[in-house]
Amino acid sequence: MRGKRVPGGSEGLSMETIFFNDFAKLDLRVALVKEVEKVEGADKLYKLVVDLGGEERTLAAGLAEHYAPDEIKGKKIVVVANLAPRNVRGIESKGMLLAAEKDGVVSLLTVDKDVAAGAQIH
Repeated sequence: MRGKRVPGGSEGLSMETIFFNDFAKLDLRVALVKEVEKVEGADKLYKLVVDLGGEERTLAAGLAEHYAPDEIKGKKIVVVANLAPRNVRGIESKGMLLAAEKDGVVSLLTVDKDVAAGAQIH
């Protein structure tokens, strides 16, 4: 059974409605960014190493036009931890960070308190 398309607000966006069971499949976790490095030959791409509470993962993230490496390193961000791995420019990305974007302005989703890396987001 598929969801129906609903208006997404005053911007005229629309997305397919999903059911709670679909949303519950996402494993959203707090991750501490330990390393950030520019990917050679890719203007927009960073390779990140994040700590998910005792497990390190590599992520590819198109943030280089929006953040300097030192603005990301040390942040606690929100990651989809159970996304199937994907090869991005030779990097096996094992998750996806979450960020907001509007009119070219990008903002990482972070936590506002000192939450442990690996904490599950409900």
